[in-house]
Amino acid sequence: MVNTAATAAEGLEMFSRPSVRTLLDEVRESLRVNEGAFELVSPDALRAGGIDRLVRAAVFGDDEDTRDTARWLILRAGHAVGIAPASIHDLYTARGRGDVGGFTVPAINVRAASFETGRALFRAARELRVGALICEIARSEIGYTDQRPAEYVSVMIASAIKEGWSGPLFVQGDHFQVNAKKYKADAEAELRAVKDIIREGLHAGFYNIDIDTSTLVDLDKDGLDAQQELNYRLSAELTAYVRKHEPAGITVSIGGEIGEVGTENSTPEELRAYMDGYNRELARVAETAGRPVAGLSKISVQSGTTHGGTVLPDGSIADVAIDFETLRTLSEIARREYGMSGAVQHGASTLPQSAFGNFPTVETAEIHLATNFQNLLYDAIPGELRERMYEHTRKSFPEERKPTDTEEQFIYKARKKAIGAFKRELWDLPEADRERIRAVLYEQFTFLFRQLRVEGTMDAVARHVALPEIHRTSPADMRMKAAEDDWDLSD
Repeated sequence: MVNTAATAAEGLEMFSRPSVRTLLDEVRESLRVNEGAFELVSPDALRAGGIDRLVRAAVFGDDEDTRDTARWLILRAGHAVGIAPASIHDLYTARGRGDVGGFTVPAINVRAASFETGRALFRAARELRVGALICEIARSEIGYTDQRPAEYVSVMIASAIKEGWSGPLFVQGDHFQVNAKKYKADAEAELRAVKDIIREGLHAGFYNIDIDTSTLVDLDKDGLDAQQELNYRLSAELTAYVRKHEPAGITVSIGGEIGEVGTENSTPEELRAYMDGYNRELARVAETAGRPVAGLSKISVQSGTTHGGTVLPDGSIADVAIDFETLRTLSEIARREYGMSGAVQHGASTLPQSAFGNFPTVETAEIHLATNFQNLLYDAIPGELRERMYEHTRKSFPEERKPTDTEEQFIYKARKKAIGAFKRELWDLPEADRERIRAVLYEQFTFLFRQLRVEGTMDAVARHVALPEIHRTSPADMRMKAAEDDWDLSD
């Protein structure tokens, strides 16, 4: 239990510290704090400049007190203008009932230049009235991009405030994945690591979590149930863990996965083996707990893609023969037989532009998009910075180079790991460079929103998802010990 009185007292003390007083003075035209009570003075002043000062303090503040205060102020300011971290669970269960449909929710992995990327994202979302939208970051990305969950949530809220977007903000822990090698070496330690990042994510506002234990599927076993047994059993265990720690009044949207991306395409039989086993395990957990335990809202499948695409020797991406009929069939089974929103497609951002309109046609519930935004960013930044990031990649991550890799293949696959080391330089680019980055990303986001048919989905979200209350009474409530970073997981 959190000692509310203690954290409130600590929060009041934090407001009196010199660095925090300086921050509050700098944003006094936007907001104020009187005796610990938050007041939004001017939404216009907040968007015009106050939020820029707050988000920089939330990421690069000189001390923990300043960062925590800035993050708390962003959270409260967001709620004051109609933005708060939320779960997409109720929208997805409505889709499972057939109440909504015809669109595919984009889940956007924001890796680098996060405030500029977020601004481009929410500008496009505001103009097209997109409410069915997820911002996400994978367990591995948290490490190599140097973005802990609390920071990530703050930057996404700040981006939305800056661009005048409002509504429930769906922030997702993508691929909260069990590493097969680490699990084999020490199962208890690896499960604890996943639970730790779940707790950290929930505390920060990750009310959507993709549990990925598909790495433990064993195709050498006899029969689908045996092959999926460890996958569905640990998925149920981690589901129960999320339910135990989710905030009061919020049912976190949880996704499962039946086949690791980049392997053989999933089948209806595999889906049923996983879900039937998962539901048995969840029923057992619920009986032990003496209360119902809500299950999954979606299921990730494999239909022909790989994360980041298949890189050819010249650094270009190979064409992908994605099986849209697999997505159609598995989405239908997921809705009709299990009440979920449908199937989820990973590793899709590098597909041909002509492919994206097919996803809503076959009623794919959600699509994960990451690498191509990184590609666009690398193309848009100044050449001198790009080359320094490439040189850092060569020196720091030589183990990423396979003996058969060309230079282009190696750089394409490994350059994501340079992002964290250059995070501040990307944030500090001149405004002309940042404006160019925003323009390139805005154009791509606008295209994707239209292709995925999420234009105008603010109304559907408003009907099914309420804006949650904020229970953080002071900056001290924002604080939580970070889970350990993981740099060697696929994303």
